[in-house]
Amino acid sequence: MASDTASPGADEQRHSGRCLCGAVVFELRGPLREVIVCHCVECRRWGGHAAAMTAVSFDRLAFVKDHGLRWIDSPDSELRARRGFCGRCGSSLFWQAPERDTISVAAGTLDGDPGIGTAGHIWTSQAGGYYELPDDGLPRHSRGTG
Repeated sequence: MASDTASPGADEQRHSGRCLCGAVVFELRGPLREVIVCHCVECRRWGGHAAAMTAVSFDRLAFVKDHGLRWIDSPDSELRARRGFCGRCGSSLFWQAPERDTISVAAGTLDGDPGIGTAGHIWTSQAGGYYELPDDGLPRHSRGTG
């Protein structure tokens, strides 16, 4: 669990989010990364389809409530990532690789309009055969972004 003990500035961006049942409620402080859509097999299995994730520095994530938060290792992740979810309702919430100082947050869990767009698609080589990648003009990477 991460928490920022420093008091944020008055002009600092804040975004709130939660799981479906409200057992996990969090706040993100500071700017969010544009959304990246991941089409890898693990993300599709994790959430039932491609994952749309934003990100923030891990130290900028604070939990208001984490009564149901659980973590599971992502078994085939080449980055040895783990995934955070609500143990009560099953909502997919987070993706985190241990060598990175950021945490990916499921964009659909954020409250309101976070004011960000989609930057591109990753792991397109593993996209499901049941859908076509959108013709949105955004960058595509057959693997991760590196």
